[in-house]
Amino acid sequence: MEMHEVRTALNTTLPGNPRYQPKQLVPYFGYDYTYRGVGEVEIATIQVLGDIEVIPKGEIELLTADLIEAVLRITATEVDHIERTITKHDMRAWVRAAQAVVQNRLGQWFHIPLTSYDPLTTGRALQFLRAYREVIRKSLKEVITLFAKMTHDFAGDIQIGRTHGRHALPITVGFWLATILDRIIFNYEKIEQHSRELVGKISGAVGANNAVFGLKIAEKCGTKSFENRVLEKLGLPAPRISTQIAPPESLAYFLFSHCMLSASFAQFGDDARNLMRSEIDELAEGFDATQVASSTMAHKRNPWNLEELVGQWIRTKNEFGKVMDTLNSGHQRDLIASCVYRDFPIIMVNVQVQMNKMLERGDKDVPFLSRLTIDRQICRRNFDHSAHLILAEPIYIALQMAGYPKDAHLLVAKKLMPVAEKRHILLVEALEEFAAQDPEVATALSDIPPAIIELFRHPEQYIGNAEQKAIEIAELAESVANEM
Repeated sequence: MEMHEVRTALNTTLPGNPRYQPKQLVPYFGYDYTYRGVGEVEIATIQVLGDIEVIPKGEIELLTADLIEAVLRITATEVDHIERTITKHDMRAWVRAAQAVVQNRLGQWFHIPLTSYDPLTTGRALQFLRAYREVIRKSLKEVITLFAKMTHDFAGDIQIGRTHGRHALPITVGFWLATILDRIIFNYEKIEQHSRELVGKISGAVGANNAVFGLKIAEKCGTKSFENRVLEKLGLPAPRISTQIAPPESLAYFLFSHCMLSASFAQFGDDARNLMRSEIDELAEGFDATQVASSTMAHKRNPWNLEELVGQWIRTKNEFGKVMDTLNSGHQRDLIASCVYRDFPIIMVNVQVQMNKMLERGDKDVPFLSRLTIDRQICRRNFDHSAHLILAEPIYIALQMAGYPKDAHLLVAKKLMPVAEKRHILLVEALEEFAAQDPEVATALSDIPPAIIELFRHPEQYIGNAEQKAIEIAELAESVANEM
């Protein structure tokens, strides 16, 4: 393969399954762009060597803007070619490629006084940080904004709460959405925190800055270390101490927070696809005019987008296992994790796929989240199915608070529930009938305030602070989105 062919035939494939390729992330993780971060670190190092006059002025002046851009355009395909055919080492291959681009005396200064994982670790941190700030965060702002609107719109709409898959107490649709939205916000805040903690490292082959101190480079740096000078140009903090690699925690927590965000999207996918079940039918995906669901059952409308939100979470959590497997290295570094590190971007790719799914615009240019339809009438129908039974909680608590001397929970469960279920009457009606036969129940019932008795006749009013909480979280989300 000619070097010209290597340079012009760009491979922009993202890590992971070729089916999942969010184009927004190509400039950061597309294969042939993966050495751009390395180039930035190497260039920043040369600039610092010039700043402290290790590189003579006449040579550092050769580092023009055009030359810098040419170095940054070195592709992974080109480096691979040199590695396979000459060096059998990726960073020495990159150095050769850079020297071939420069073609002057400045080329001899590349990779001095660095070790491979100075530019590799630091370059990756730059990739992750920029992909988050310039792509992930922007999409997340849109997702949060759409969720906030949905939560506001349905804040007061009755829905039966479900625990263990069974009808529980009344909530509102907005409250359900708010519980997911709050998790999304929490995880965004954690990603934001950990993004500020991503570190680079310029500390040499074992982390002790041997070349910097042994060759007197440190003396020329004054009060600011060589590492801090380089990382300051790149906008990254330095770790307190490092080996040949940076301490793994900062990147691990950053990627873990993305995993947690992915899980919150999956919670929405799981809940929503279950609400699409034929026997529940409270929610439906929007379908484009030409869209089909089943390959054979033409009557169906499958929740395939929602199911993919869950599937991408499964992929993501298993990818994070690789991150955990690299938390330990042999002494100051081994080569075990080198190939594994290359898969780390898959986590961010998967999260972006989830958000692209939620933001995908249909044939009417409306985002998927906005094309979801929630049927208020069916929500009410499902609520009414159990409405006569669901106030068991307040009835037993009110009886106990009113002085009923026995176990009110047992009374409701074993005496009142069978009557209410069999005759399909309100629990309060069963209570009033039972009170006519039991003086202790009658006494307690008479001490329950009339307003509470009236509540027992209107189960839809027993929603606690569900509506207020929905509005509270929606307003918080709007505030967070405005600051993103």
